[in-house]
Amino acid sequence: QKATRKRRSDRKHAIYELFCEVTGESYIGVTVVSGTALRSVRGRFNRHLSRANTESKDWKLCESLRKYGREGFTPYLLEVVRGKAEAHARERELTKLMNPVLNTL
Repeated sequence: QKATRKRRSDRKHAIYELFCEVTGESYIGVTVVSGTALRSVRGRFNRHLSRANTESKDWKLCESLRKYGREGFTPYLLEVVRGKAEAHARERELTKLMNPVLNTL
């Protein structure tokens, strides 16, 4: 019988910004780090792009990604935070501070 491992609650999370070079608008999000933080952010960016192009969400980020594409955006790693709750709390702080237009609140 295999022992069940306790889920880690202290995993690293990357807080990132997707910056639209055309409009100067941005989106702030958080994703779990697997491998390097920057690779994790790029992977998340790819999933945002894929979703924007396959689902007809009317979210501001999706509309902007469909309009300007991959080339119109630069993903930035803002911070790495340990722990899911801590990461989401910090994401909310940064969202208040930076007021990203593309976040749908």
